[in-house]
This record gives sequence, C-alpha cells and structure tokens, in this order.
Amino acid sequence: MEDHDEARLVDLELALWRPETRYDRGFMERVLAPGFVEFGRSGRVYDRESVLDATAHPFSASVGPMTVRSLTDEVALVTYVSAAEYGEGGTERANRSSIWRRSAAGEWLLEFHQGTPI
Repeated sequence: MEDHDEARLVDLELALWRPETRYDRGFMERVLAPGFVEFGRSGRVYDRESVLDATAHPFSASVGPMTVRSLTDEVALVTYVSAAEYGEGGTERANRSSIWRRSAAGEWLLEFHQGTPI
C-alpha cells in the first residue's frame, strides 16, 4: 500500500462522517461494497440497503487520529475513536474499525464497519 492509498482511505472514512456525503446516495453507492455489513455502536446490524436508505438526521461528530493498516495489497483496516452527539443524548464515544477492499477498477470499497461503545 502506498502513501496515497492511506490518504485516500482516511479521506473516504472522514466523508462517512460528513452529512453532505453520508446522506448522498450516489456517493454511498460508489463507496459501499455489494456485501457491506455494519455492526453499529448500538449493537444493531446494518446491511448495504439499510445504510443507503437511511434518512438524514442532525449530529455533530469528531474522530480521533486514524490508523491505516495494510492487511494485503488489496485490503486495509482503518481504526479510530469517534465522539458523536445526537440531539440531547450526550456524547457517544466508540472504537471504530473499517475494512476496505480495492476493487478491480482500483477504487476502495467499504466491506465492513464496526462501532464498539467506550
């Protein structure tokens, strides 16, 4: 994995935290792998369609420094800590991990994501 791959993965991961890209169906269709699965911080399991169908809701979030680890030439693990505020529910912190796979066309696709409450 090259430096530009690491930078691209961080950019993609950050885009998932920005409402303008998170709720942009076209963007999400390009980024989520066909078999995408997420184990949410809540404990719920989400598939690709449920994430694509999600409606926008206001939130404020920050993410800690991201670590990108190459698992193979075509697969990477991104880890970090998030702190999100949803309305008046307080701040929810979580350890985050994402598995990204490079497609045959050279684009990175999100295969799996997990949020574990802290």
